[in-house]
Amino acid sequence: MDLSYWEIKNWFTDIDFTIVGSGIVGLHCALELREKFPRSKILILEKGILPEGASTKNAGFACFGSISEIIDDLKSHSEEEVLQLIQKRWSGLQLLRKNLSDEAIDFKPYGGYELFLKNDENAYNECLQKLPFINDLLQPLFRNDVFSKEVDRFAFEGIHEYLIFNPFEAQIDTGKMMNALLKKAIANNIMILNQVEVTSFHEKTDNVQVGLSDFTFSTKKLLFATNGFAGKLTDNQVKPARAQVLITEPIPGLDIKGTFHLDKGYYYFRNIDDRILFGGGRNLAFEEETTTELGQTELIQNRLEQLLKEVILPNTDFKIAHRWSGIMGMGSAKKPIVEQLSEHVYCGVRLGGMGVAIGSLIGKELADLIK
Repeated sequence: MDLSYWEIKNWFTDIDFTIVGSGIVGLHCALELREKFPRSKILILEKGILPEGASTKNAGFACFGSISEIIDDLKSHSEEEVLQLIQKRWSGLQLLRKNLSDEAIDFKPYGGYELFLKNDENAYNECLQKLPFINDLLQPLFRNDVFSKEVDRFAFEGIHEYLIFNPFEAQIDTGKMMNALLKKAIANNIMILNQVEVTSFHEKTDNVQVGLSDFTFSTKKLLFATNGFAGKLTDNQVKPARAQVLITEPIPGLDIKGTFHLDKGYYYFRNIDDRILFGGGRNLAFEEETTTELGQTELIQNRLEQLLKEVILPNTDFKIAHRWSGIMGMGSAKKPIVEQLSEHVYCGVRLGGMGVAIGSLIGKELADLIK
């Protein structure tokens, strides 16, 4: 970095808060810090051209967990923990809508569906059997039944008769959401620098020295909002999880509307601009998909295309328009990590594939750690 006097003076001097990561968490954290400390100097550093992890690469599901995911979570978490997780996700979605507006994020309350492949008999029966119990568990939060049985009206093939419907689920346009967040951050005098990677940091008595490729600057507080890239920060409590996605060319007369879950949420699809966006499949190769490298694999892409052809669009011609991937942050526990790591260093990470739902709330909680 061959920086001038003016660049150092205006961008890297007298910084109060430096946030690493310009995704949903980082931007919400910056906006909350601006509310709390109106006169502060806030800098966001982002290593990608756009947010590098999953904020602009996710499927745009405004969801808090399908019924099979919730049942699965109850096998490793207490009822209270699961309810708290869902409450956080639901509160986060409301905060996101309040902060940006439904119009800005293209919020569409079409509802969500879970479908079950014919050979997934056990999960199908378990979900139908436990549906009343899950509704009772969620009653204090939603004041209504969340899940109900519905006969498939979308002409899917190779699945069981009933889908499980959730009227509280919706879809958003991830690109519009991030665009609105970036505009709001800039309007609030928050500096954002892209393609700048933090390579090291060293804490001193009253500040943190932040190392870039060949330049060092000081900041009073350093906050990491790097989610799937935060393994070293948190002693490997965060594991990266790559999510592979594809999208079709526009399909004339497409009658599928909503957000759809398959196989405990490991697969997910939705309509967008008369196309089908379809992602998932990391359960086919957990070890290989525990990576921070973006890219696609033949194994997973072939399975996505097979399910598209045989289950989702069995009687429809389609072409794949584009493929991509994003990096999520997972761990043995579902609860996000929002904590002070040392005197001047903080982190808000491990969103568990629910960044759209909880990112705004985690950003706020991260900022609230600073008094």
